[in-house]
Amino acid sequence: MKKILIISSSPRKNGNSELLVKEFANGALEKGNQVETIYLREKQYSFCRGCLACQKIKHCVIDDDAVEIASKMHDSDIIVFATPVYYYSVSGQLKTMLDRANPLFGTDYKFNDIYILATAAENGTGTFDGVEKAIQGWVDCFERAKISGTVFAGGVNDINDIKGNEILKQAYELGKTV
Repeated sequence: MKKILIISSSPRKNGNSELLVKEFANGALEKGNQVETIYLREKQYSFCRGCLACQKIKHCVIDDDAVEIASKMHDSDIIVFATPVYYYSVSGQLKTMLDRANPLFGTDYKFNDIYILATAAENGTGTFDGVEKAIQGWVDCFERAKISGTVFAGGVNDINDIKGNEILKQAYELGKTV
C-alpha cells in the first residue's frame, strides 16, 4: 500500500480537473492504496517570501495551510499534481504551492513518483508542454523524484465537458498502476 497525496489546484468545484482527480483516485484506491486529496481552493496560503529561513529551520515561517500541505508532501510515497492549464502553464494556485514546498528541499523526503493531471480548453499541440516544464522544474530539485505519468485532457472548458470522455478511463487506469 502506498500513501498517495493528490493536490488539486483548480478553483472550480466539480470542474474538469476535479473529475480527472476523482478517476485517478478511484483507480489508486482499487489497488489498495491510501489516497488523500487536498483542494487548494479550500486552503489559505500566501506567496513565498523568498527569505530562505525554511532551509535552516526545515519549515516555513509563514503560519498558514501550506506548512501542513508541505509536511504531507514530505511524507507521501506519491504526489499527484492536478491543474487546469492557464496560459500554457500550471495554475497560479499550484505554482504558489510548489514555491511554498521549498522547505522540502534538502530533507529526507519520502516521495519518488510524481504524476500530473491537467485539463485545458485548448487541445492543440504543445498546450500541455508548459505544465510539464513547470512541474519538471520543481521535480528536478529532488534527486530521487521523477515524473512517472501524465494525463492531459484538452478541449474541455466548461464544467462537465470532460464527462463521457475516454480520458477519464485513462486517468482511472493510471491510478491503478501506482
